[in-house]
Amino acid sequence: MAAPNLLLSMGRLFEMPAALGRVIRPYSTSQAFADVLRLPKEQLTKLVFPLQELERQLLPESRPNFNLKTFDPSLEDIARAESCFTATARNRIEYLSSAERLDHAPDLLRPEVCFIGRSNVGKSSLIKALFSLAPEVEVRVSKKPGHTKKMNFFRVGKYFTLVDMPGYGYRAPEDFVDMVETYLKERKNLMRTFLLVDSVVGIQKADSIAIEMCEEFALPYVMVLTKIDKSSKGHLLKQVLQIQKFVDTKTQGCFPQLFPVSAVTYSGIHLLKCFIVTITGNLKTDGA
Repeated sequence: MAAPNLLLSMGRLFEMPAALGRVIRPYSTSQAFADVLRLPKEQLTKLVFPLQELERQLLPESRPNFNLKTFDPSLEDIARAESCFTATARNRIEYLSSAERLDHAPDLLRPEVCFIGRSNVGKSSLIKALFSLAPEVEVRVSKKPGHTKKMNFFRVGKYFTLVDMPGYGYRAPEDFVDMVETYLKERKNLMRTFLLVDSVVGIQKADSIAIEMCEEFALPYVMVLTKIDKSSKGHLLKQVLQIQKFVDTKTQGCFPQLFPVSAVTYSGIHLLKCFIVTITGNLKTDGA
């Protein structure tokens, strides 16, 4: 039975416009997301659907297509996805192992997703935010770029495996291309590659390495825009418009919808979790 304060928050959701999703019925969710549901409408949108918040700053006649309906889960879907990322006695979330080469990687049957990005893009911070409901999982975050030197494998219950890949660019491992290229080409259970782009500076020359790999191997990938708390709304909107144009005109395998996130404010984190749970086959939603 739902707690009284959660039922109260359900009543508020009946008054929300369609932009925030469909009316939902009581369900079991984490206390953290129950707190999110109690936020005022505008704050909830900014936290859960940051791309919608950015789109509202544009005049209707000048709005580009941000593909907001490509992946359009309800708040109920997002709450259910939270349970996959919540560590319990029955849902063990843990670090498994590290590997420098694919033949040293654990042989796993679960669906797999990997996170890749330029050094200092905030990859470790993002993964730490994704695992915020599993505090015993240690994700090392360093102030020095290029900290991750190996492929790090994390088990997320019975649902999927998350792989933290070494960063490219500054202080990248010498064998970065061979290590990552082999993994991307040959990992049979890889469901999606999440390519992280720093929203403050946009797509850099070094990012073309990962983009070209994904395109060459015809891999389905997604662009996640990190550090959205670091820019003014105007600068962030400019970067999002440029990156969206790049995805629309220069890529074939990239998911059309961008995922802007902040590991500091947790904006966009809940939606990204829901997307991951959906594309690994653990939740049925619209899109993905």
